[in-house]
Amino acid sequence: MAKQPPSPVLGMVLKGYPRISESFISNEILLLEQRGFRIHIFSMRHPRESITHASVRQIRARVDYLPHTILGHLPQLLAHNGRLALRQPERYRHALRIALRRFRRTRKSATLKHLLQAGYLTDRLLPGSGVVHLHAHFAHSPTSVAMFAHFLSHRPFSFFGHAKDIYTSDPRQLAEKIHLARFVATCTRYNREYLRTIAGDSGAAAKVHCVYHGIDTRLFDSGLRLAAPQPPYEILTVARLTAKKGLPTVLRALHRLKTAGLPFRHTLVGDGDDRDAVLRMIDDLDLTDVCRWRGTLPHEEVIALFKRAHLFVLGCEVAPNGDRDGIPNVLVESMAMGVPVVATTVSAIPELVADGHHGLLVAAKAPDRLAESLQRMLTDIDLRRRVIPAARERVRTHFDNRILIDQLAAHYRRYLPELGMD
Repeated sequence: MAKQPPSPVLGMVLKGYPRISESFISNEILLLEQRGFRIHIFSMRHPRESITHASVRQIRARVDYLPHTILGHLPQLLAHNGRLALRQPERYRHALRIALRRFRRTRKSATLKHLLQAGYLTDRLLPGSGVVHLHAHFAHSPTSVAMFAHFLSHRPFSFFGHAKDIYTSDPRQLAEKIHLARFVATCTRYNREYLRTIAGDSGAAAKVHCVYHGIDTRLFDSGLRLAAPQPPYEILTVARLTAKKGLPTVLRALHRLKTAGLPFRHTLVGDGDDRDAVLRMIDDLDLTDVCRWRGTLPHEEVIALFKRAHLFVLGCEVAPNGDRDGIPNVLVESMAMGVPVVATTVSAIPELVADGHHGLLVAAKAPDRLAESLQRMLTDIDLRRRVIPAARERVRTHFDNRILIDQLAAHYRRYLPELGMD
């Protein structure tokens, strides 16, 4: 009996793998594998953290890393790109023309690096891999690499846009990617409408689809906790320490609660570029006795903190560079854990939380309003008893990643017949 050839492979181009803050990507890969997809990961960076989520250890996909700098890897980048240019001169000239046009628009040298990385990927890693399609997570650099690899290898590509990668990208560059891609997925309706507007014509816009990330609702479930919380109240925030998370607003709100005499303890989990400024602000606002910073933690420890928390708070806002959240997964996780949330009306958060029904929402950069909502959510027992079960049901019905992954898989099957997943 003749041996069946291996099934086609979906190549995933990622900015870094694994990353503790991007569990939604590793969860997606694992769930796709469980549905029969063969996946090969091409990561632009090695992991920066020493800890990973448990789901990463279950993933079977092969992982190859692209050279992440030009200067440190110039000989191998030039060797593979030169070989490719000699073998496929027309393809390479076309990709180079596109790269130069994109460089002239933005004057960003990263464009040329992405071309070189795509050449390395095409010449060194794709042959013999079985990869028939490239799918990039994040609309900026990973999609640029996938797009150039599309020109060089004639393999189609698609991409998933998230948050910063969408709103800090040059709209002209982004529109070009949408037009060239087989399809585009994004994690909120808010993002989808923005990308469809960027795309312009109806044909390209129709390729943009909303697929929420969701969470593993089996992992984040500690039952209904409807008893009145007892002071000191436990308040939790899990966030990257960056401008779009609105942590100064959260800290100013906590300062108002402390000044008003409300007994509480606040735990902040996460790390980021604004770490020093955030920790300095905790000190300046005289919150060091009630706020503790825990740094980056794996899911298991975050879940333990959820189980002790009485309330979860985020102060999301639009950063000066246009960066903003979509739907922060930590809000979904908190709601699934039976911990009521207080957040802002920024971006797509209202797609998850209806104010007064699944949590409380206030305008961004409004610490007085945020403080009032925090106190209300901690002390209004009737509100808590309405919100907690409604929020858990909202997550179970609309944000279960085992259901949502089937929506994403359906897009792959529709747009990518090469995968043979009909």
